[in-house]
Amino acid sequence: MDIYKRLEELGVTLPAPPPLAGIFVPVKQVGNLLYLSGTGPTENGLPLVAGKVGGDRSIEEGQHAARLCVVNALSNLQQYLGDLNRIKSVVKLLVFVSSAEGFGRQPEVANGASQFLMDIFGREFGVGARSAIGANELPGNITVEIEFIFELKAD
Repeated sequence: MDIYKRLEELGVTLPAPPPLAGIFVPVKQVGNLLYLSGTGPTENGLPLVAGKVGGDRSIEEGQHAARLCVVNALSNLQQYLGDLNRIKSVVKLLVFVSSAEGFGRQPEVANGASQFLMDIFGREFGVGARSAIGANELPGNITVEIEFIFELKAD
């Protein structure tokens, strides 16, 4: 399956990678694993979705934010790899959800990212391990931040 064709079918155009907002690299390769720094729902460094789920934002808006995190992660991977078709599978997602007091449905928000990755890579390669954690604040008041681990195909 060609990842670019699949993204086109889903109506997704990858933006420019998000600008760095600190001292880190967006992607760190160790062997055949790619570790991605926390990625938010931003465009040109500005939040597209901000606020707390269960307060300012609905679960559906949180899911949309999680999907935007995936788009930005793929943009970082495109810049690093030069070809998204080198990705074999999703290994793990660590999803942070800015949550209003008493909100405990973070896994439902994380499903926005998981479903989108499954839509892109298929169930076998697009669904990995996952944790969803509530946070009282995220940088820039973003609604969701996600760290990813992807596996590369063998050369």
